[in-house]
Amino acid sequence: MWLISKKYFLLLPLLLMVFTVRAQDGVSFEVKVSKSKLGINERLRVDFVMNKDGDDFDPPDFNGFRVLMGPSQSISSSWINGVRSFSKTYSYTLAPTSRGVFTIKQATIVIDGKTYKSLSKKIEVTAAVDKPSDQMTVDDVADESLHLVAEVSKANPYLNEAVSVVYKLYVSQFITVTNFRALDNPKYNNFWSQDMPVTKYNIQNGTYQGKAYRYVILKRVVLYPQKTGKLTIEPLSLDVSVDVPTNKRDFFGGRIFTQTNKTVSAGKRTINVKALPSDGKPPNFSGAVGSFDFSVTTSKTDLNASESLQAKVEVKGKGNLKLFQLPEPSLPSALEVYDPEFKENVRTTLSGMEGKVSNNYTIVPSFRGKYPIPSISFSYFDPKTESYKRLSSEEILINVMDGPAGEDTASPLGAPLNNRQAVVSIGSQFSFIKLKPNLSVIGTNYFFGSPRFYMWLFLPLLLIPVTVLFGKKREAIASDVAGNKIKKANKLARKYLSAAKKTLGDKEAFYIALEKALHNYLKAKLKIETTEFSKDKISMLLTEKQVDETTMEGFIGLLENCEMARYSPFSEVQMQQDYTKASDVISYLDKQL
Repeated sequence: MWLISKKYFLLLPLLLMVFTVRAQDGVSFEVKVSKSKLGINERLRVDFVMNKDGDDFDPPDFNGFRVLMGPSQSISSSWINGVRSFSKTYSYTLAPTSRGVFTIKQATIVIDGKTYKSLSKKIEVTAAVDKPSDQMTVDDVADESLHLVAEVSKANPYLNEAVSVVYKLYVSQFITVTNFRALDNPKYNNFWSQDMPVTKYNIQNGTYQGKAYRYVILKRVVLYPQKTGKLTIEPLSLDVSVDVPTNKRDFFGGRIFTQTNKTVSAGKRTINVKALPSDGKPPNFSGAVGSFDFSVTTSKTDLNASESLQAKVEVKGKGNLKLFQLPEPSLPSALEVYDPEFKENVRTTLSGMEGKVSNNYTIVPSFRGKYPIPSISFSYFDPKTESYKRLSSEEILINVMDGPAGEDTASPLGAPLNNRQAVVSIGSQFSFIKLKPNLSVIGTNYFFGSPRFYMWLFLPLLLIPVTVLFGKKREAIASDVAGNKIKKANKLARKYLSAAKKTLGDKEAFYIALEKALHNYLKAKLKIETTEFSKDKISMLLTEKQVDETTMEGFIGLLENCEMARYSPFSEVQMQQDYTKASDVISYLDKQL
């Protein structure tokens, strides 16, 4: 009995190396230590490991130890036989400050809105040992020398105010990065996002946590929040190949390097989006946020009836230029107005969008006269002054000099331009006018020698060259394989998107119809059931069909927009853009499948 108890007593330190708190829902949060007993001249590694991603990690105070490194964060994610495995670790390297028995207290983490705690762990620190067995490993050096950081320009922006996110990789001067690849690109849910591609990686000098580092900008993105409240920016994760120097040297005395791979993550960032104030909001406010100028101009003000002129409604400046609607002019009924042509000249910088957008109207007057284009107002919210501003255009007078006179045509003062008098009949004053009877010559109509005779005589001769040209045209159309494919693809796109086009302007109905059209198209093309309709399944099937990556990303992006539209505001301009994009994507897919 004593032997059995002694055996379990010897195994007890090993069993206590890992303490795990496992919840009923499968979430685990545990602490792992490299050893439970160490000399005062040795180091201790402590890992806090979870199987689901969490936020607000709160470490213990590590009483009795000095933190040499940490926290370093690593993420491991893999798929095995269709099952996802995930692990996230916060690591610390500690050095004891004195001998004795110390306790690694509880750490906390918030996962899915619940707080989880690790168990405490006792560590015994003894006198110094002759040969410390825990010198810093290659992974320890890499953890201390490599950091991925997401720098957010504003933590409390207004709705539709620009927020920039810059991802920087900080590298210590003691190591060298040889390669990296993205493991998990962030998805910016509840944001309108614009990537700013980094074409060249320029190494710069900087500081991180008070220490000198080199850094490189890996990714830049500009976000416009489309929802108020706390919004999460997902992390960017990288797999980085690192060369770490060792204590060994080669024959010539040069330092020998060892290569290792590390996974680094920028971590989640949370911003608190403020709603636009309701006080002072103009009735015609359409969601513009920034600093803008507004103008209404015409190509000419003097013209004749049936001639055309161009009227331009333009907004320029800095702000969410692609995310609001331009005001529409109110014109007299005597002016025929065609649907506007939308133009944009917008570039995106780290501070947001800047440039100009405009609607160009073609106007054709029907009658002569003077027609005013009334003043138009445009309102926007300026986040710098935290107030609404309203801009108004000047009234424009269109002078139609020549043309028919309309009954409702009026001068600027309101007086009629044509004074007309009614015609009064006085009995038989027009009785001298005699009606001419409608008479025709009675005779015989001969066919021979008539125009109809010669028409039927020469008609077959005229049809011969027409038939030859028509046959050649049909052959050319039949031989144009690429052109026929394009026509067929465009016809198919119009067929599936006809329901969505009818609902343009109604956000919910439009995106429901658009999503149904994408569903039906893939079901018909790939022969899959609705139960199999997931973005991962679609990506796999399209990859097997060798669909190019741009078309595949466009299709998946449309599905994500359909999902986001259920809880995010979408403008009519963006709906039109999504409809055009859907038509193009279906056409491209039909040519490749």
